[in-house]
Amino acid sequence: MLPFNTLEPQFQCLGETIRSEMKRLKVPGAALGVYHNGQEYAAGFGRTSVEHPLRITPDTLFQVGSISKTFTGTILMRLAEQGQLDLDAPVRKILPKFKMADPDVEKRLTTRHLLTHTGGWLGDYFDDFGNSNDALQKMVKKIRKLPQITPLGGPWSYCNTGFNIAGRIIEVLTDKPYEQAAQELVLDPLGLKMTFFYPSDVLITHRFAVGHQKIGKKVKVARPWAIGRAGNCVGGVVSTVCDLLTYARFHMGNGTNAQGEPVMKRESLEAMRIEQVDAGGRGKMGLTWFIREAGGLKIYSHGGATHGQQAILLFIPQEDFAATLLVNSDEGGILTDSLLKWVLETYFDASIPTPQPLQKTEEELAEYMGHYDLPLSAFDLTARDGYLLKKDIPRGGFPTPQTPPGPPEPDVRLAFYDADRVVGLDEPRKGALGEFLRDETGQVRFLRIGGRLHPKTTAEESWMSFSK
Repeated sequence: MLPFNTLEPQFQCLGETIRSEMKRLKVPGAALGVYHNGQEYAAGFGRTSVEHPLRITPDTLFQVGSISKTFTGTILMRLAEQGQLDLDAPVRKILPKFKMADPDVEKRLTTRHLLTHTGGWLGDYFDDFGNSNDALQKMVKKIRKLPQITPLGGPWSYCNTGFNIAGRIIEVLTDKPYEQAAQELVLDPLGLKMTFFYPSDVLITHRFAVGHQKIGKKVKVARPWAIGRAGNCVGGVVSTVCDLLTYARFHMGNGTNAQGEPVMKRESLEAMRIEQVDAGGRGKMGLTWFIREAGGLKIYSHGGATHGQQAILLFIPQEDFAATLLVNSDEGGILTDSLLKWVLETYFDASIPTPQPLQKTEEELAEYMGHYDLPLSAFDLTARDGYLLKKDIPRGGFPTPQTPPGPPEPDVRLAFYDADRVVGLDEPRKGALGEFLRDETGQVRFLRIGGRLHPKTTAEESWMSFSK
Protein backbone atom coordinates (compact mmCIF):
# COMPACT_ATOMS: atom_id res chain seq x y z
CA MET A 1 0.00 0.00 0.00
CA LEU A 2 1.36 3.41 -1.00
CA PRO A 3 1.84 6.03 1.75
CA PHE A 4 -1.14 8.38 2.01
CA ASN A 5 0.96 11.47 1.26
CA THR A 6 2.03 10.02 -2.09
CA LEU A 7 -1.50 9.49 -3.40
CA GLU A 8 -3.35 11.70 -5.87
CA PRO A 9 -3.74 15.31 -4.55
CA GLN A 10 -7.55 15.43 -4.66
CA PHE A 11 -7.72 12.16 -2.71
CA GLN A 12 -5.27 13.56 -0.18
CA CYS A 13 -7.42 16.68 0.20
CA LEU A 14 -10.53 14.57 0.78
CA GLY A 15 -8.67 12.38 3.25
CA GLU A 16 -7.35 15.37 5.22
CA THR A 17 -10.89 16.71 5.54
CA ILE A 18 -12.03 13.37 6.92
CA ARG A 19 -9.12 13.15 9.35
CA SER A 20 -9.83 16.66 10.62
CA GLU A 21 -13.50 15.85 11.20
CA MET A 22 -12.62 12.56 12.87
CA LYS A 23 -10.51 14.46 15.38
CA ARG A 24 -13.26 17.01 16.03
CA LEU A 25 -15.95 14.37 16.49
CA LYS A 26 -13.75 11.83 18.34
CA VAL A 27 -14.30 9.16 15.69
CA PRO A 28 -11.86 6.27 16.30
CA GLY A 29 -11.42 5.06 12.74
CA ALA A 30 -12.44 5.24 9.09
CA ALA A 31 -11.56 3.88 5.66
CA LEU A 32 -11.92 5.86 2.43
CA GLY A 33 -11.93 4.65 -1.15
CA VAL A 34 -12.18 6.56 -4.44
CA TYR A 35 -12.25 5.30 -8.03
CA HIS A 36 -11.93 7.81 -10.88
CA ASN A 37 -11.27 7.24 -14.58
CA GLY A 38 -9.56 3.90 -14.14
CA GLN A 39 -7.53 4.80 -11.04
CA GLU A 40 -8.33 3.57 -7.54
CA TYR A 41 -7.18 5.08 -4.26
CA ALA A 42 -7.81 3.83 -0.73
CA ALA A 43 -6.59 4.68 2.75
CA GLY A 44 -7.32 3.88 6.37
CA PHE A 45 -7.32 6.36 9.25
CA GLY A 46 -7.28 5.78 12.99
CA ARG A 47 -7.91 2.57 14.88
CA THR A 48 -10.31 -0.37 14.82
CA SER A 49 -11.27 -0.17 18.50
CA VAL A 50 -10.63 1.93 21.59
CA GLU A 51 -10.30 -1.28 23.61
CA HIS A 52 -7.94 -3.31 21.42
CA PRO A 53 -6.68 -0.84 18.80
CA LEU A 54 -5.24 -1.93 15.49
CA ARG A 55 -4.42 0.38 12.61
CA ILE A 56 -7.19 0.65 10.02
CA THR A 57 -6.09 -0.17 6.47
CA PRO A 58 -8.01 -0.34 3.16
CA ASP A 59 -8.44 -4.06 3.87
CA THR A 60 -10.09 -3.57 7.28
CA LEU A 61 -13.62 -4.97 7.40
CA PHE A 62 -16.58 -2.81 8.42
CA GLN A 63 -20.28 -3.48 8.67
CA VAL A 64 -21.85 -1.62 5.74
CA GLY A 65 -25.44 -1.81 7.02
CA SER A 66 -28.15 -1.00 4.53
CA ILE A 67 -25.83 -0.89 1.53
CA SER A 68 -26.68 -4.61 1.79
CA LYS A 69 -30.11 -3.77 0.35
CA THR A 70 -28.52 -2.99 -3.01
CA PHE A 71 -26.97 -6.47 -2.99
CA THR A 72 -30.44 -7.93 -2.42
CA GLY A 73 -31.80 -5.78 -5.24
CA THR A 74 -28.99 -6.86 -7.57
CA ILE A 75 -29.72 -10.53 -6.89
CA LEU A 76 -33.41 -9.99 -7.64
CA MET A 77 -32.58 -8.20 -10.89
CA ARG A 78 -30.43 -11.17 -11.92
CA LEU A 79 -33.39 -13.46 -11.23
CA ALA A 80 -35.71 -11.15 -13.17
CA GLU A 81 -33.27 -11.13 -16.08
CA GLN A 82 -33.27 -14.94 -16.04
CA GLY A 83 -37.07 -15.00 -16.24
CA GLN A 84 -37.57 -16.32 -12.70
CA LEU A 85 -39.16 -13.14 -11.34
CA ASP A 86 -41.64 -10.51 -12.49
CA LEU A 87 -41.09 -7.39 -10.37
CA ASP A 88 -44.74 -6.38 -10.82
CA ALA A 89 -46.36 -9.73 -10.04
CA PRO A 90 -47.93 -10.21 -6.59
CA VAL A 91 -45.52 -11.57 -3.99
CA ARG A 92 -48.12 -14.22 -3.16
CA LYS A 93 -47.37 -15.93 -6.48
CA ILE A 94 -43.96 -16.77 -5.02
CA LEU A 95 -44.93 -16.98 -1.34
CA PRO A 96 -48.44 -18.53 -1.42
CA LYS A 97 -48.83 -18.43 2.38
CA PHE A 98 -47.68 -14.80 2.64
CA LYS A 99 -49.74 -12.78 5.12
CA MET A 100 -49.87 -9.14 6.20
CA ALA A 101 -52.02 -7.21 8.66
CA ASP A 102 -53.87 -5.58 5.75
CA PRO A 103 -55.49 -8.24 3.48
CA ASP A 104 -55.42 -5.89 0.48
CA VAL A 105 -51.66 -5.41 0.88
CA GLU A 106 -50.96 -9.13 1.08
CA LYS A 107 -52.87 -9.60 -2.19
CA ARG A 108 -51.37 -6.71 -4.18
CA LEU A 109 -47.83 -6.32 -2.81
CA THR A 110 -45.13 -6.68 -5.51
CA THR A 111 -41.37 -6.99 -5.45
CA ARG A 112 -41.17 -3.47 -6.91
CA HIS A 113 -42.95 -2.15 -3.81
CA LEU A 114 -40.31 -3.87 -1.67
CA LEU A 115 -37.35 -2.48 -3.61
CA THR A 116 -38.73 1.08 -3.55
CA HIS A 117 -39.87 1.23 0.11
CA THR A 118 -43.52 1.79 -0.78
CA GLY A 119 -45.16 -1.06 1.15
CA GLY A 120 -46.59 1.34 3.72
CA TRP A 121 -46.42 -0.81 6.88
CA LEU A 122 -44.22 -0.27 9.93
CA GLY A 123 -40.75 -0.52 8.45
CA ASP A 124 -38.39 -0.91 11.41
CA TYR A 125 -38.47 -4.20 13.24
CA PHE A 126 -35.40 -6.31 14.04
CA ASP A 127 -35.03 -9.63 15.81
CA ASP A 128 -32.68 -12.58 16.05
CA PHE A 129 -34.19 -15.91 15.07
CA GLY A 130 -30.97 -17.86 15.39
CA ASN A 131 -28.49 -19.07 12.80
CA SER A 132 -30.49 -21.87 11.20
CA ASN A 133 -31.59 -21.75 7.57
CA ASP A 134 -35.17 -20.94 8.64
CA ALA A 135 -34.26 -17.65 10.36
CA LEU A 136 -35.52 -15.47 7.52
CA GLN A 137 -38.70 -17.50 7.12
CA LYS A 138 -39.45 -16.96 10.81
CA MET A 139 -38.83 -13.25 10.44
CA VAL A 140 -41.27 -12.96 7.54
CA LYS A 141 -43.95 -14.68 9.63
CA LYS A 142 -43.40 -12.07 12.34
CA ILE A 143 -43.69 -9.21 9.84
CA ARG A 144 -47.29 -10.19 9.11
CA LYS A 145 -48.27 -8.60 12.44
CA LEU A 146 -46.85 -5.17 11.60
CA PRO A 147 -49.51 -2.45 11.34
CA GLN A 148 -50.17 -0.68 8.05
CA ILE A 149 -49.42 3.04 8.40
CA THR A 150 -50.05 4.33 4.86
CA PRO A 151 -51.69 2.76 1.78
CA LEU A 152 -49.71 0.39 -0.41
CA GLY A 153 -47.82 2.44 -2.99
CA GLY A 154 -48.48 5.63 -1.01
CA PRO A 155 -45.96 8.09 0.48
CA TRP A 156 -42.38 6.87 0.46
CA SER A 157 -41.02 5.75 3.82
CA TYR A 158 -37.87 3.73 4.41
CA CYS A 159 -38.84 0.11 5.08
CA ASN A 160 -36.26 -2.32 6.41
CA THR A 161 -38.77 -5.13 6.82
CA GLY A 162 -39.64 -5.03 3.13
CA PHE A 163 -36.14 -6.34 2.45
CA ASN A 164 -36.65 -9.28 4.80
CA ILE A 165 -39.48 -10.28 2.45
CA ALA A 166 -37.28 -9.58 -0.58
CA GLY A 167 -34.60 -11.85 0.87
CA ARG A 168 -37.14 -14.59 1.45
CA ILE A 169 -38.25 -14.33 -2.19
CA ILE A 170 -34.63 -15.01 -3.19
CA GLU A 171 -34.53 -18.10 -0.96
CA VAL A 172 -37.72 -19.52 -2.47
CA LEU A 173 -36.78 -18.78 -6.10
CA THR A 174 -33.25 -20.22 -5.76
CA ASP A 175 -34.11 -22.95 -3.24
CA LYS A 176 -31.01 -21.83 -1.32
CA PRO A 177 -30.33 -19.85 1.85
CA TYR A 178 -30.04 -16.14 1.12
CA GLU A 179 -26.32 -16.04 1.89
CA GLN A 180 -25.55 -18.90 -0.49
CA ALA A 181 -27.59 -17.28 -3.25
CA ALA A 182 -25.77 -13.97 -2.69
CA GLN A 183 -22.41 -15.74 -2.81
CA GLU A 184 -23.20 -17.49 -6.07
CA LEU A 185 -25.05 -14.67 -7.84
CA VAL A 186 -23.07 -11.59 -6.75
CA LEU A 187 -20.03 -12.07 -4.50
CA ASP A 188 -18.27 -14.82 -6.46
CA PRO A 189 -19.02 -13.48 -9.97
CA LEU A 190 -17.73 -10.03 -9.00
CA GLY A 191 -14.69 -11.37 -7.17
CA LEU A 192 -15.65 -9.81 -3.83
CA LYS A 193 -13.34 -11.97 -1.74
CA MET A 194 -13.42 -9.66 1.30
CA THR A 195 -17.20 -9.44 1.58
CA PHE A 196 -18.98 -11.63 4.12
CA PHE A 197 -22.20 -12.19 6.05
CA TYR A 198 -21.32 -14.40 9.01
CA PRO A 199 -19.39 -13.11 12.03
CA SER A 200 -17.52 -16.40 12.02
CA ASP A 201 -16.07 -15.44 8.61
CA VAL A 202 -14.85 -12.14 10.01
CA LEU A 203 -13.90 -12.39 13.66
CA ILE A 204 -10.35 -13.56 14.40
CA THR A 205 -9.63 -14.42 10.75
CA HIS A 206 -9.47 -10.83 9.43
CA ARG A 207 -8.87 -7.34 10.78
CA PHE A 208 -12.23 -5.73 11.48
CA ALA A 209 -13.60 -2.53 12.96
CA VAL A 210 -15.98 -2.49 15.91
CA GLY A 211 -18.66 0.14 16.42
CA HIS A 212 -18.50 2.96 18.95
CA GLN A 213 -20.89 5.30 20.73
CA LYS A 214 -20.18 8.52 22.54
CA ILE A 215 -21.54 8.28 26.10
CA GLY A 216 -21.22 11.77 27.54
CA LYS A 217 -17.67 12.74 26.60
CA LYS A 218 -16.37 9.16 26.49
CA VAL A 219 -16.14 7.01 23.37
CA LYS A 220 -17.07 3.41 24.14
CA VAL A 221 -17.39 0.19 22.15
CA ALA A 222 -20.96 -0.48 21.05
CA ARG A 223 -22.28 -3.96 21.67
CA PRO A 224 -23.56 -6.35 20.33
CA TRP A 225 -21.60 -6.54 17.08
CA ALA A 226 -23.74 -8.89 14.96
CA ILE A 227 -27.31 -8.09 13.84
CA GLY A 228 -28.70 -11.63 13.54
CA ARG A 229 -28.94 -13.85 10.47
CA ALA A 230 -32.51 -12.83 9.58
CA GLY A 231 -31.17 -9.33 8.90
CA ASN A 232 -28.42 -10.31 6.46
CA CYS A 233 -30.50 -9.36 3.40
CA VAL A 234 -31.36 -6.04 5.06
CA GLY A 235 -28.06 -4.92 6.55
CA GLY A 236 -25.71 -7.84 7.17
CA VAL A 237 -22.93 -7.31 4.62
CA VAL A 238 -19.41 -6.87 6.01
CA SER A 239 -16.90 -5.53 3.49
CA THR A 240 -13.94 -3.30 2.68
CA VAL A 241 -13.68 -0.05 0.75
CA CYS A 242 -11.82 -1.87 -2.04
CA ASP A 243 -14.55 -4.49 -2.50
CA LEU A 244 -17.22 -1.78 -2.45
CA LEU A 245 -15.41 0.14 -5.19
CA THR A 246 -15.33 -3.05 -7.27
CA TYR A 247 -19.07 -3.41 -6.68
CA ALA A 248 -19.71 0.22 -7.68
CA ARG A 249 -17.62 -0.17 -10.85
CA PHE A 250 -19.76 -3.16 -11.80
CA HIS A 251 -22.94 -1.11 -11.36
CA MET A 252 -21.51 1.65 -13.56
CA GLY A 253 -20.35 -0.80 -16.20
CA ASN A 254 -21.69 -2.98 -18.99
CA GLY A 255 -22.57 -6.00 -16.83
CA THR A 256 -19.22 -7.78 -16.98
CA ASN A 257 -16.86 -8.38 -14.08
CA ALA A 258 -13.24 -7.27 -13.81
CA GLN A 259 -12.16 -10.20 -16.01
CA GLY A 260 -14.61 -9.23 -18.74
CA GLU A 261 -16.93 -12.17 -18.03
CA PRO A 262 -20.68 -11.44 -18.44
CA VAL A 263 -22.67 -11.35 -15.19
CA MET A 264 -25.74 -9.22 -16.00
CA LYS A 265 -27.06 -7.21 -18.91
CA ARG A 266 -26.23 -3.51 -18.92
CA GLU A 267 -29.98 -2.86 -19.30
CA SER A 268 -30.70 -4.60 -15.98
CA LEU A 269 -28.16 -2.45 -14.14
CA GLU A 270 -29.49 0.70 -15.76
CA ALA A 271 -33.05 -0.31 -14.83
CA MET A 272 -32.02 -0.17 -11.17
CA ARG A 273 -31.11 3.51 -11.70
CA ILE A 274 -34.44 4.62 -13.21
CA GLU A 275 -36.42 6.92 -10.91
CA GLN A 276 -39.40 5.10 -9.43
CA VAL A 277 -40.75 7.34 -6.63
CA ASP A 278 -40.07 10.63 -4.88
CA ALA A 279 -38.18 10.06 -1.62
CA GLY A 280 -38.60 13.62 -0.35
CA GLY A 281 -35.48 15.14 1.11
CA ARG A 282 -33.46 12.12 0.04
CA GLY A 283 -34.10 12.75 -3.65
CA LYS A 284 -35.60 10.10 -5.91
CA MET A 285 -35.69 6.35 -5.40
CA GLY A 286 -34.67 3.81 -8.02
CA LEU A 287 -34.63 0.07 -7.43
CA THR A 288 -32.72 0.26 -4.12
CA TRP A 289 -30.49 3.20 -5.22
CA PHE A 290 -31.11 6.77 -4.09
CA ILE A 291 -30.80 9.32 -6.88
CA ARG A 292 -29.77 12.97 -6.57
CA GLU A 293 -28.63 15.66 -8.98
CA ALA A 294 -26.06 18.41 -8.47
CA GLY A 295 -24.09 20.55 -10.89
CA GLY A 296 -25.39 18.59 -13.86
CA LEU A 297 -24.28 15.32 -12.28
CA LYS A 298 -26.58 12.43 -11.43
CA ILE A 299 -25.44 10.66 -8.28
CA TYR A 300 -26.53 7.18 -7.16
CA SER A 301 -25.94 6.16 -3.57
CA HIS A 302 -26.91 4.17 -0.52
CA GLY A 303 -25.89 4.54 3.09
CA GLY A 304 -25.84 2.16 6.00
CA ALA A 305 -25.84 2.16 9.79
CA THR A 306 -25.43 -0.64 12.30
CA HIS A 307 -24.64 -0.60 16.01
CA GLY A 308 -21.95 2.09 16.12
CA GLN A 309 -20.88 1.88 12.45
CA GLN A 310 -21.79 4.13 9.51
CA ALA A 311 -21.22 3.68 5.78
CA ILE A 312 -21.86 5.35 2.42
CA LEU A 313 -21.30 4.25 -1.17
CA LEU A 314 -21.90 6.62 -4.09
CA PHE A 315 -21.14 6.58 -7.80
CA ILE A 316 -21.46 8.92 -10.79
CA PRO A 317 -21.46 6.90 -14.03
CA GLN A 318 -21.11 9.91 -16.35
CA GLU A 319 -17.78 10.74 -14.64
CA ASP A 320 -16.63 7.13 -14.14
CA PHE A 321 -16.41 7.96 -10.44
CA ALA A 322 -17.19 6.15 -7.20
CA ALA A 323 -16.45 6.82 -3.55
CA THR A 324 -17.06 5.03 -0.28
CA LEU A 325 -16.48 5.90 3.35
CA LEU A 326 -16.74 3.43 6.25
CA VAL A 327 -16.65 4.72 9.83
CA ASN A 328 -16.68 2.92 13.20
CA SER A 329 -18.71 5.41 15.24
CA ASP A 330 -22.29 6.68 15.45
CA GLU A 331 -20.80 10.18 15.30
CA GLY A 332 -19.33 9.12 11.98
CA GLY A 333 -22.78 9.57 10.46
CA ILE A 334 -21.87 13.26 10.20
CA LEU A 335 -18.92 12.25 8.00
CA THR A 336 -20.85 9.85 5.77
CA ASP A 337 -23.65 12.40 5.38
CA SER A 338 -21.03 14.95 4.27
CA LEU A 339 -19.10 12.76 1.83
CA LEU A 340 -21.15 13.75 -1.22
CA LYS A 341 -20.67 17.45 -0.43
CA TRP A 342 -16.91 17.00 -0.07
CA VAL A 343 -16.67 14.90 -3.24
CA LEU A 344 -18.56 17.46 -5.30
CA GLU A 345 -16.38 20.29 -4.01
CA THR A 346 -13.08 18.43 -4.32
CA TYR A 347 -13.49 16.66 -7.64
CA PHE A 348 -16.16 18.50 -9.61
CA ASP A 349 -16.30 22.09 -8.33
CA ALA A 350 -20.01 21.56 -7.73
CA SER A 351 -22.36 21.81 -4.79
CA ILE A 352 -25.85 20.99 -3.58
CA PRO A 353 -27.78 24.20 -2.86
CA THR A 354 -28.52 24.79 0.83
CA PRO A 355 -32.08 25.91 1.61
CA GLN A 356 -32.40 29.30 3.28
CA PRO A 357 -33.96 28.85 6.76
CA LEU A 358 -36.90 31.02 7.78
CA GLN A 359 -38.00 31.95 11.28
CA LYS A 360 -41.67 31.67 12.20
CA THR A 361 -43.82 32.80 15.08
CA GLU A 362 -44.87 30.36 17.79
CA GLU A 363 -48.43 30.65 16.48
CA GLU A 364 -47.25 29.55 13.03
CA LEU A 365 -45.31 26.65 14.54
CA ALA A 366 -48.14 25.48 16.81
CA GLU A 367 -49.79 23.00 14.41
CA TYR A 368 -46.46 21.19 13.92
CA MET A 369 -45.58 20.87 17.58
CA GLY A 370 -46.24 17.60 19.39
CA HIS A 371 -45.15 14.01 19.80
CA TYR A 372 -44.01 11.87 16.84
CA ASP A 373 -43.60 8.15 17.40
CA LEU A 374 -42.17 5.03 15.79
CA PRO A 375 -40.82 1.93 17.57
CA LEU A 376 -37.14 2.69 16.93
CA SER A 377 -37.28 6.49 16.73
CA ALA A 378 -39.48 8.96 18.56
CA PHE A 379 -39.21 12.66 19.35
CA ASP A 380 -41.05 15.72 20.54
CA LEU A 381 -41.25 18.97 18.60
CA THR A 382 -41.44 22.21 20.55
CA ALA A 383 -40.87 25.84 19.54
CA ARG A 384 -37.78 27.90 20.30
CA ASP A 385 -36.67 31.26 18.88
CA GLY A 386 -38.65 30.92 15.67
CA TYR A 387 -37.67 27.31 14.96
CA LEU A 388 -38.94 23.85 15.84
CA LEU A 389 -36.77 22.02 18.36
CA LYS A 390 -36.51 18.25 17.88
CA LYS A 391 -35.90 16.45 21.18
CA ASP A 392 -34.92 12.82 20.66
CA ILE A 393 -36.52 10.03 22.71
CA PRO A 394 -34.23 6.95 22.59
CA ARG A 395 -36.11 3.75 21.86
CA GLY A 396 -33.71 0.84 21.63
CA GLY A 397 -34.91 -2.20 19.70
CA PHE A 398 -31.87 -2.75 17.47
CA PRO A 399 -30.60 -5.38 16.79
CA THR A 400 -33.32 -7.11 18.88
CA PRO A 401 -36.51 -5.82 20.50
CA GLN A 402 -34.85 -6.27 23.89
CA THR A 403 -31.85 -4.04 23.10
CA PRO A 404 -31.98 -1.07 25.52
CA PRO A 405 -31.99 2.54 24.30
CA GLY A 406 -28.70 4.22 23.58
CA PRO A 407 -27.85 7.84 24.37
CA PRO A 408 -30.26 10.45 22.99
CA GLU A 409 -29.36 12.40 19.89
CA PRO A 410 -28.57 16.05 20.70
CA ASP A 411 -31.41 18.53 20.30
CA VAL A 412 -31.71 19.78 16.74
CA ARG A 413 -33.37 22.95 15.46
CA LEU A 414 -35.57 22.47 12.39
CA ALA A 415 -36.15 25.56 10.26
CA PHE A 416 -38.81 25.95 7.60
CA TYR A 417 -37.55 26.85 4.14
CA ASP A 418 -40.80 26.22 2.23
CA ALA A 419 -44.38 25.22 2.96
CA ASP A 420 -44.31 22.13 5.22
CA ARG A 421 -40.58 21.62 4.49
CA VAL A 422 -37.79 21.89 7.05
CA VAL A 423 -34.01 21.70 7.20
CA GLY A 424 -31.87 20.70 10.18
CA LEU A 425 -29.65 23.47 11.55
CA ASP A 426 -27.56 21.50 14.05
CA GLU A 427 -25.44 18.36 14.08
CA PRO A 428 -26.02 15.47 13.71
CA ARG A 429 -28.96 16.51 11.48
CA LYS A 430 -27.38 19.62 9.99
CA GLY A 431 -28.58 19.98 6.42
CA ALA A 432 -31.02 17.07 6.69
CA LEU A 433 -34.28 17.77 4.86
CA GLY A 434 -37.68 16.83 6.18
CA GLU A 435 -41.27 17.35 5.15
CA PHE A 436 -44.59 17.34 6.94
CA LEU A 437 -47.41 15.40 5.31
CA ARG A 438 -51.08 16.19 5.90
CA ASP A 439 -54.18 14.01 5.92
CA GLU A 440 -57.29 14.52 3.82
CA THR A 441 -58.62 17.10 6.29
CA GLY A 442 -55.46 19.20 6.04
CA GLN A 443 -54.15 18.28 9.49
CA VAL A 444 -50.45 17.58 10.02
CA ARG A 445 -50.18 13.78 10.11
CA PHE A 446 -46.50 12.86 9.63
CA LEU A 447 -43.01 14.27 9.66
CA ARG A 448 -40.72 12.45 7.25
CA ILE A 449 -37.16 12.82 8.50
CA GLY A 450 -34.34 10.31 8.53
CA GLY A 451 -36.25 8.62 5.74
CA ARG A 452 -39.13 7.56 7.99
CA LEU A 453 -42.70 8.80 8.17
CA HIS A 454 -43.15 9.53 11.86
CA PRO A 455 -46.86 9.70 12.80
CA LYS A 456 -47.91 12.64 14.93
CA THR A 457 -49.54 11.09 17.97
CA THR A 458 -49.76 11.62 21.71
CA ALA A 459 -47.16 10.73 24.32
CA GLU A 460 -49.55 8.11 25.70
CA GLU A 461 -49.92 6.31 22.36
CA SER A 462 -47.15 3.98 21.28
CA TRP A 463 -46.25 1.50 18.57
CA MET A 464 -44.13 -0.39 21.07
CA SER A 465 -46.76 -3.01 21.95
CA PHE A 466 -45.84 -5.05 18.88
CA SER A 467 -42.38 -5.85 20.18
CA LYS A 468 -43.58 -7.12 23.57
